[in-house]
Amino acid sequence: MAAALPPKELPLTDTQGVDVERNKSISSLKHASHPLDSASFFRSTLFQILVVGLCAFCAPGIWSAMNGLGVGGSQSPDLVNAANALLYAFMTVTCFGGPWLTNLIGFRWTLAIGALGYPLYAAGLYVNNRFGDEWFVYVGATTCGISAGFFWSVEGAIATGYPESHKRGRYIATWFTFRNFGNIIGGSIALALNHKTTQKGKVGYATYLGFIAIQCLGFFAGLLLSNPEKVRRDDGTRIEALGVSTGEQKAERSYPGTYLASYFSVRSRALGSFMSAVVGTLATWLGGSLVDLPWHKSRKVRALTTYGVIVAINSATWIWAVYIQNEYRRTDPTLDWGNQKTFGRGFGVYMLERISLGMCENYIYWCISNLSDSPGDQIRYSSLLRGIETAAVAVGFGVQAVPTQLIITAGINFAFWFIALPFSYYATVQVVRKFDEQDAAKKNEDTLEVGGTQAMEVGNRTSIGG
Repeated sequence: MAAALPPKELPLTDTQGVDVERNKSISSLKHASHPLDSASFFRSTLFQILVVGLCAFCAPGIWSAMNGLGVGGSQSPDLVNAANALLYAFMTVTCFGGPWLTNLIGFRWTLAIGALGYPLYAAGLYVNNRFGDEWFVYVGATTCGISAGFFWSVEGAIATGYPESHKRGRYIATWFTFRNFGNIIGGSIALALNHKTTQKGKVGYATYLGFIAIQCLGFFAGLLLSNPEKVRRDDGTRIEALGVSTGEQKAERSYPGTYLASYFSVRSRALGSFMSAVVGTLATWLGGSLVDLPWHKSRKVRALTTYGVIVAINSATWIWAVYIQNEYRRTDPTLDWGNQKTFGRGFGVYMLERISLGMCENYIYWCISNLSDSPGDQIRYSSLLRGIETAAVAVGFGVQAVPTQLIITAGINFAFWFIALPFSYYATVQVVRKFDEQDAAKKNEDTLEVGGTQAMEVGNRTSIGG
């Protein structure tokens, strides 16, 4: 039997030829952007967010867990507030130096080195708790402040500059979830070790040993990061690797910890550390989902609605805080979950403040993430934000290091929040205006593309007819 002949290929028309060549061109571009699909996950933006999240869990997450106990679990708020003021003062300097170090050694090594100081901070609290020595607390705070400034500047740039634009709210929430998970683990450890202590005082020294062990892992987790030029977004494009140029309400952070240490039993402080992570995680995902998910087709509407929710919750928080703090300055209670009648009112203020902080932080980073797609730009924005933030927090802890009535601190935070509102609204409007410009540019681009396609089709039909 004669072999079957292959089907005869029909000649391509001019229109078909144009389409085929166009498809070949697109296919070749896609192939060029995905030469190693099997290994792409480790260079994906998702993997990078998981890495920075793991580092955030090991380093600042566990640090937050300790401070979530109320001034690091210490019995003396003044000592730890003074140490934290020193820590944030050094962080202010190194935050602004973050772009310089990143430009010198890259994102990967800056993130890893930035985690090195955290275990020394926990070690200082351990030594003070067990032996009463205070000098090591200041040494730990200093080294942590130096390294943490670099860590904070680069982690924010990774979380905002690496992801695709339509995923930034949720990826930022993922980053904060890992950090809050440090609070969940740390709070669980503290709660398990101190759940029988119904009086005021300090937590047991064994609490810090687990914290130190976890924080030591932060350096090694940072080495898993890829520098931006090696990362690929989900459309196959690489992140533009630009050189890094070296050219709100954050002062409130000292208040909640001192409030918790002043009025709550040890086991209630441990519960506060655990629950603050839970509600903080839910809050940051709420904020990230409101701006990311297409519940409304307009990003402008989603952004302004989220801003309105944050304003309402924060305003309610500080009004309530001033009201209840005015009561506590007269009664000086010891609040324990065994007495739900008095415990719930005071604990609710702390939880609401954690919710406010979670939503606000997510929104701030989402806003700056929309200013540029380049990690080189993002580290400048992140360093500026972190530098201003740490300066404000240093002042806040400095105020609390000197015996100060909490009603005064609550009143200052109340005033700062409402003074900041018009400025935060202006910043939100600038981001929204950028959305309008991007939408208009995309609409013009789509119009030109449609017009060009129609002109090509007319030309093809004319050629065929001729």
